[in-house]
Amino acid sequence: MASERTKKPVAFRVIMQKTYGLYTAGSTISLFGMWAHKLATAWLAWELTKSSFWVGLVAFSELVPTLLLTPFAGVLVERYDRLRLIRISQFCGMIQSLALALMVLTGQMSEYHDIYWLIVWTVFLGIVWSLNTAARLSVVPNLVLRDDVPSAVAMNSAIFNLARVIGPALGGWLIFRGGVGEAFLFNSVTYIFFIIALFLIKPVRDDRRPATGRSIISQAADGIHYASHHPGIGPLLVVLIAMALGGKSLLELMPEFVDKVFHTGEVGLGYLFSAAGAGGLFAAVWLTARGRVEGLTTISIGALFATAIAVFSFVITESFFVALISVFLLGVTGICGGTSTQTLMQHAVDENLRGRVMSLYGMINRGAPALGALAMGALAEVFGIRYAVAIGSAVCILVWIWVLPKTSALRSILETKQNR
Repeated sequence: MASERTKKPVAFRVIMQKTYGLYTAGSTISLFGMWAHKLATAWLAWELTKSSFWVGLVAFSELVPTLLLTPFAGVLVERYDRLRLIRISQFCGMIQSLALALMVLTGQMSEYHDIYWLIVWTVFLGIVWSLNTAARLSVVPNLVLRDDVPSAVAMNSAIFNLARVIGPALGGWLIFRGGVGEAFLFNSVTYIFFIIALFLIKPVRDDRRPATGRSIISQAADGIHYASHHPGIGPLLVVLIAMALGGKSLLELMPEFVDKVFHTGEVGLGYLFSAAGAGGLFAAVWLTARGRVEGLTTISIGALFATAIAVFSFVITESFFVALISVFLLGVTGICGGTSTQTLMQHAVDENLRGRVMSLYGMINRGAPALGALAMGALAEVFGIRYAVAIGSAVCILVWIWVLPKTSALRSILETKQNR
């Protein structure tokens, strides 16, 4: 039986596990809507203000609750039913998207000052996503057999990036056809499919830990201390921060580029988001088929350098075609770096601290691009958008120079058997 199982292609073996298959089907549809929503939010912020600073501030408004709440959310997902927490967060996300759709479609969000309403609703979504991210990152290893966790994590990334291709394309088309309100409404509908799937599945194992009597703040601090002092996970988090600040921040500031540099409007914005998703999908499929931990340290560090190249090539070009290629490469490096980092952390982390440590990963992965976008948006008001974004490329190079000599040591720490 075991030998027959190992003969099956890795991706097929993972997706055919009923629990993971149902979860993935519902999640995929929901992610299509999420990426359409993300593009619509950025475009609405630009339409209301014509300012990259405000676009960056809207992105940053998700960061505040992410920074404040995600470490505590990590403790909650170790104590409580992760699927139930995801259901709650998905329902709240659906309410947020539906509220924005109704406000836009009824003409209540069309003036400059309405940007504040967009910020308020985005802060609400940031609170919801703090819980959602911690729960989703922690639940995936509970949905498959232990030997299939690396492939499940990579496949989860592949699905995420498939949505990054299709979602923005749908979002761009919906905005072009009927405005951002239709994109928000589309997202609110897609939530329903994932919520139904979450009621149909049951984890293959439950690694929740009972409450210890210690406060949530104390346990969250333990998770931060563990991750930052771990000889492998600590440096990985620095690499992740550099890639998120220096590379992913560019994606948050696309509206000014498509409007003032490439003159392609909301359709061009959809193409750029989809190009990034296509690159990410390519990388995620490759990592899924690869299906092993060995070599991921080298991949993650190499991706950091390639991110710098992708960002620099994007900011110096006047050609939309070259920009598409650059963003495709940025998608490849983002997933090679992000998924490799996540898999290595999942492999090395102490099971008792998984929720807290992976919540830090989620906090950085979601929060750092928003922080970078805010800083770059402010700098763009003074120096111009190209120079502001180019700083991100420099950040990636500096961190790459710092981490490169540590590659061999990190490989031995992170790619050996789990550090329990």
